[in-house]
Amino acid sequence: MLKNPKILLLDEATSALDAGSESIVQEALDRLMVGRTTVIIAHRLSTIRNVDSIAVIQQGQVVETGSHEELIAKAGAYASLIRFQEMVGNRDFSNPSTRRTRSSRLSHSLSTKSLSLRSGSLRNLSYSYSTGADGRIEMVSNAETDRKNPAPAGYFCRLLKLNAPEWPYSILGAIGSVLSGFIGPTFAIVMSNMIEVFYYRNPASMERKTKEYVFIYIGAGLYAVMAYLIQHYFFSIMGENLTTRVRRMMLAAILRNEVGWFDEEENNSSLLAARLATDAADVKSAIAERISVILQNMTSLLTSFIVAFIVEWRVSLLILATFPLLVLANFAQQLSLKGFAGDTAKAHAKTSMIAGEGVSNIRTVAAFNAQEKVLSLFCHELRVPRQQSLRRSQSSGFLFGLSQLALYASEALILWYGAHLVSKGVSTFSKVIKVFVVLVITANSVAETVSLAPDIIRGGEAVGSVFSILDRSTRIDPDDSEAEPVESICGEIELRHVDFAYPSRPDVIVFKDLSLRIRAGQSQALVGASGSGKSSVIALIERFYDPMAGKVMIDGKDIRRFNLKSLRQKIGLVQQEPALFAASILDNIAYGKDGATEAEVIEAARAANVHTFVSGLPEGYKTPVGERGVQLSGGQKQRIAIARAVLKDPSILLLDEATSALDAESESVLQEALERLMRGRTTVLVAHRLSTIRRVDSIGVVQDGRIVEQGSHSDLISRQDGAYFRLLQLQHQHI
Repeated sequence: MLKNPKILLLDEATSALDAGSESIVQEALDRLMVGRTTVIIAHRLSTIRNVDSIAVIQQGQVVETGSHEELIAKAGAYASLIRFQEMVGNRDFSNPSTRRTRSSRLSHSLSTKSLSLRSGSLRNLSYSYSTGADGRIEMVSNAETDRKNPAPAGYFCRLLKLNAPEWPYSILGAIGSVLSGFIGPTFAIVMSNMIEVFYYRNPASMERKTKEYVFIYIGAGLYAVMAYLIQHYFFSIMGENLTTRVRRMMLAAILRNEVGWFDEEENNSSLLAARLATDAADVKSAIAERISVILQNMTSLLTSFIVAFIVEWRVSLLILATFPLLVLANFAQQLSLKGFAGDTAKAHAKTSMIAGEGVSNIRTVAAFNAQEKVLSLFCHELRVPRQQSLRRSQSSGFLFGLSQLALYASEALILWYGAHLVSKGVSTFSKVIKVFVVLVITANSVAETVSLAPDIIRGGEAVGSVFSILDRSTRIDPDDSEAEPVESICGEIELRHVDFAYPSRPDVIVFKDLSLRIRAGQSQALVGASGSGKSSVIALIERFYDPMAGKVMIDGKDIRRFNLKSLRQKIGLVQQEPALFAASILDNIAYGKDGATEAEVIEAARAANVHTFVSGLPEGYKTPVGERGVQLSGGQKQRIAIARAVLKDPSILLLDEATSALDAESESVLQEALERLMRGRTTVLVAHRLSTIRRVDSIGVVQDGRIVEQGSHSDLISRQDGAYFRLLQLQHQHI
C-alpha cells in the first residue's frame, strides 16, 4: 500500500488465516485492489467471486477462462471446484447423524490452480494445489560471537579430561614440539659458525669447513622435517578429535534444553550454529595449537640461554637485560602485522547480516526494486569498519616502526658491547657473534609465544561459552533417569486449572485457570481466532513448556512424573508446516521410529496416501526432498509428516493446523489419511477450517485463553447464539 503499485500480486495472502482474521485482511485487500491490475492466487474460491476474469490452470495450461458466472454456467473444472467447496461448507450446518456418505473426491488429474487477470478495478485469482515452499538461506557470520561467559575455574583440567582418549597423541605431539624447539638454536649455531668460516685466511680450510656446514645444514633440515611432522601430525589428531567431541557434546546439550530456552534471543538458531562452528575450533586452538607452540618456544628459549651462557656469559647477561625489550619489540611487530583481524571481523558482522538478509529475501528485494536500498544500507554500515581499518592501519604502522626502533637499538647495544669485549681481548669474535645470533633468533620465538596471548584469551572465552552450554541444567530434562518410564498409555488427557505464559513473554498470560478433559480414544478439536491459545494446548501436552500453575495430566498422572523421552514416543505430532530434513523420502518417514525397516516405512506410506505419488517418482523412496522439503508440494510434505506419525503408532495424536494451508483437493486427500490415523487414538486437533472437525467427538471453542463452549458439532450448531455457531456463519460467508 505504501508503494502504491499499479499492479498488485497476491499469492495465497489469506490461506492460513481463520475466518475472522481472513475477513479483516480481505477488507484491507479489497481497498488496496481498487483501481489496480491485480493477480490473486488463492485456495478459498470465495475470495475471487467478484474478479473480472478467472483462469483455471491444469497441468501447466489454461483450460478455462471467464468470469465467475460464466464459468459456473459452463459446468466445467471451475464449477466442480466451487461445488466441492460448497458441499464441504454446507455439511457444516447439517446433523452428522443424517449426513450421507462422503462423495467421492475429485480426480487427481484435476489441477486446482487457477489464475485471474484484470485491469483497472477488481481482482483476479489463482487456485493453488502444489505450491512448493522456498528454502530460506540463513547467514551465519564468521565473526566472533558475543561470549558473555568467562572461562570457569579449572577449565584447563576439564579440557585435558575431555582429551583423555588422545593422551598418546598428546605425548607424541609434545615430543615433536620439544624436538622442534632445538631447531632454532641449532640453525643459529650453524649460521654463526658459517659466518666465522668466512673469515678464514686459508682457502682450503674455508672450503673444507664450508662443505661440513653445508651437510650439517641439510641434516638439520631433514631433522626439522621429522620434528615438525611429529609435532603437527599428532597435535592435529588430538585437536580434531577434541573439536569433534566438543561439538557433539555441545549439540547434544543444546538439543536437551527445553523449548523455552530457544525462544530467547541469544539462543536463536544462527547464533547457536555460529557457536558450534567457532567455539569448538577456538577450544582446539587453546589446548592443542597453543600448547604445541609454547612447548616448542620454551624449549628453544631454554636451549639458547644454556648455549649462550656456556659460550660467553658476559654478552649473555647483557642480552638477558635487554631481552624483555627484544621480546616486546617482536611482539608489537607480530601484533601489528596481524592487522587486528578480530576487530575488523566484528565490525563487518552487521554488513554480513545485511548482505545475508538481502540474498535470502531476494524475491522480496527484486519485487520491490529494493536492490539500491539494500546496497545503500550495506555501504552505510561499511563506513564504520572502513574508519576503524584506517585508524588501525595508522596505529599498526606506527607500532611497527617503534618495534623496529627498539629491536635495532637493542641489537646495536649488544653488538657495541661485544665489540668492546673483543677489542679488550676478553672475548673473541666467534663467541660474540654466536651468542648474538642464537639469542636474537630465540627472541623472535619468544615474541611469537607472547603474541599468542590474545588467541589464548579468546580460547578461554570460547571454553566459557562451551561450558556454559554443557553445564546448563535444563528445566525440562527429556532424559531424566529418575522419572517414571512410560511403557504404555491409554491416552486420557486432562488440563486442570492451568495458568500459562511463555517464558519469553511472562507478562502475556495465555491461559488463566484453563480446564479441559479428553477421554482416552476421544477426538477433541480446538477452534477459535488466531492467538487465542489453541496451539499452546498442544505445546503443554508435548511438554514443550510447563504451566505456571495447575497440572497437565495423562492417564491421571502429572506428566512431570514421566520420563519425557518415553512419553513423547507415545505422542504423534503433525504441524501446519512439517519439518522435513534434507534427506530422502524414506529417511524422513523413518525418523518416526528408531530402527524402522523399509517395509514398515512403505506400509506407513500406504496408510498416509503417500505410496502412490512416491512410486511415480523416478527414484521412488530414495528421492531427496531438498532443504526443508522444497522439492515437494505442501500436500505431499504433509502426507510424509502423517506417514511419519503413522510409523510411530502413537497413543495420542496432536494435529496443529495440519490442513490449513492446502487447497480443497489436497485437503480432502489429506483428511482421509488423518481420519484413518485418528481411529482408536486420543486426538487433539487445532483447526481454522471447521469443515475438517465436524466428525470429532468434542469441539472446544477457545477464546481469550479459556474454553468458552464445548460439545459435539450437532450440539454446538443447535446453539444459534453460541460462539461456535458464529464462527461457522462467518466461515460460511467466505465459502
